[in-house]
Amino acid sequence: MNIDTAICTQSSTPFAELSESSYFKNQEEEILFSTHTIFRIDSIERIEDDSTDRLWQVHLTIVGNQDDDFNKLTAHLREECMWATGWARFAHILIQLGEPAKAEHLYQMLLENATSDKQRSDYNLQLGAAYQNMGEYSKALSSYERSLEINKIALPPNHSELATCYNNIGGVYYRMGEIQKALLFFEQALQIQKIALPANHPSLASCYSNIGTVYANMDEYPKALLSYEQSLEIRAIALPPNHPDLAMSYNNIGNVYVNMGQYSKALSSYQQAFEIRAIALPPNHPDLAGSYNNLGLVYSGMGEYSKALSMYERSLEIQKIALPSNHPLSATSYNNIGKVYDKIGKLSEALSSYERAFEIDKATLPPNHPHLANYYNKIGMLYTKMGDYAKALSSYEQSLEIHKIALPLNHPDLAASYNNIGVVYFNMGEYPKALSLYERSLEIRAIALPSNHPSLAASYDNIGKVYDKVGELSEALSSYERALEIKKITLPLNHPDLTKSYGNIGIVYEKIGEYSKALSFLELTHDIFKQSLPPTHPDVVKSQRDIENLKKKL
Repeated sequence: MNIDTAICTQSSTPFAELSESSYFKNQEEEILFSTHTIFRIDSIERIEDDSTDRLWQVHLTIVGNQDDDFNKLTAHLREECMWATGWARFAHILIQLGEPAKAEHLYQMLLENATSDKQRSDYNLQLGAAYQNMGEYSKALSSYERSLEINKIALPPNHSELATCYNNIGGVYYRMGEIQKALLFFEQALQIQKIALPANHPSLASCYSNIGTVYANMDEYPKALLSYEQSLEIRAIALPPNHPDLAMSYNNIGNVYVNMGQYSKALSSYQQAFEIRAIALPPNHPDLAGSYNNLGLVYSGMGEYSKALSMYERSLEIQKIALPSNHPLSATSYNNIGKVYDKIGKLSEALSSYERAFEIDKATLPPNHPHLANYYNKIGMLYTKMGDYAKALSSYEQSLEIHKIALPLNHPDLAASYNNIGVVYFNMGEYPKALSLYERSLEIRAIALPSNHPSLAASYDNIGKVYDKVGELSEALSSYERALEIKKITLPLNHPDLTKSYGNIGIVYEKIGEYSKALSFLELTHDIFKQSLPPTHPDVVKSQRDIENLKKKL
């Protein structure tokens, strides 16, 4: 136990040490606690004992009982687990604390001793939640389906517990990449909940949240945002202000804003989520790791790479403590760390991080899961930058094969595959092939994305480069300027991606002999590089050299 002595006053004494006062004196280290003394549970560890599996060590930190928000949260969390008693309640708390493996052990024990269909249904449902949090999705699905089978026989067709089963099954299908199945089960759950539950019940909020997550995965961001906001409205009414589910709502809304390129709004939402989680959760809870990860995403999107790397590494530190070594969330952290290293030019470190992420996800995901295709894309990009075009083309083609199987025809990730294969052909000097692939990518992005999405700017940049190479400079300048228009709307003024447009436009002006215009764009490029990259970075050195060479022509 950790005791903050500042909490102990003459009018409020939470405990007394009795070794000198008790009948047995120093024979027992006896401590007496006052009634209603409140502790925060920091961690729970099973004690290895050959004679029993029922001993646990609980690490506690004493807290005051004067914090009204804390008291409301405590009361609400107590109400949430009123359905369970004894070991079942303890296991439920373990899941909330981010200890699903320990909860799984208890639920298996409870299932072996279950005496009714109700108990078997409840324990299978919670066992599924434990497996889902451990990343063991096939086991989670089996447990949820066993619970559903029992409930279909025992309960009316519109009972709320059936909705819970459908909702949880949908969650597993989502994690397994079967998005349409996930949406079907979430909508079945919502249909029942609208009949069976009050309008502001937290379970309705969870269902709206899950539907929003599916729409976000399908890149239907307005629909996703609407569902997430419906979820947040309910939770703001039904839950205490520092409840973890409120943090989840803010987190999800932040995710949508990131995908829409609105980083300032995303940062605000993520910070609200982090503030709640820092109060409500233990310091090594996986959801805190998620908040660090998401803050890293925003900082990376804003070009603040040192902050992003710090956030991602903090996230990974927590995940190494709280999760199994091959958990999918750890793959996400390695992946994001790889992205930052890629951005700052540390390609070998980036490749190592991507490969570690790929190993984890390959072990837990189906062979045609879109995430695996994304890894092939990223690894292909690194090989492209390293000049190993054969390996790059092989990686990109593996990505495209998966995307064609797993995704709709106009999905943005298909556009990314076409774009990346185009990059390889461009670097190999096969410009007609590159232009054809870039234009196919742009066609998809124009249908699937908002008109000012950064990926559209990337397509215009790449098309401009092809026209530049083949000497069609007016077409090149037009494409580069279209890319710059989009970036100025969606990015901060000193974002590194602006340098691509400034540099490209400057080069075209230099080729057509307008040196003063060219110099102004090259100087804008160099200024941004100096703010965001180390002074020895190749981009900083090259941009300075380009300026010096151009000045000689004036």
